[in-house]
Formats: sequence, structure tokens, C-alpha cells
Amino acid sequence: MASSQNGIGGGSRSDLEDMNRVVSSHKLRPVIDRVFPFEEALDAAAYLDGGAHFGKVVIKH
Repeated sequence: MASSQNGIGGGSRSDLEDMNRVVSSHKLRPVIDRVFPFEEALDAAAYLDGGAHFGKVVIKH
């Protein structure tokens, strides 16, 4: 099984701090599509790879 790692670029530390202030002041919360128990992590990865999700796919330990 091949493994890969994807990263995203971001802005400056100042941009991050500004974004965090906006998120906090407006009480924004992420959209969670589905939560999988840790034992179903492979199912979660397959679900994510399928591309049908809208929002975050969470693996809960």
C-alpha cells in the first residue's frame, strides 16, 4: 500500500491570528459530514476517497 501526504500552503502568522479572531468572534464551527469510530478508520479513508462527503470526516478515538 502506497502512502502519500498532501499539504496546503497558508498565509502569514498574522493572517492566521486574524482568521482565528473572526472564527472566535462569529462562533463559526466546522461542518462535520460523518464521524467514524477508530476501529473503522479504513472505512473512513475509503469514504473520504470516494469524494461524496461535504465537510469534515472525523475519526474518533
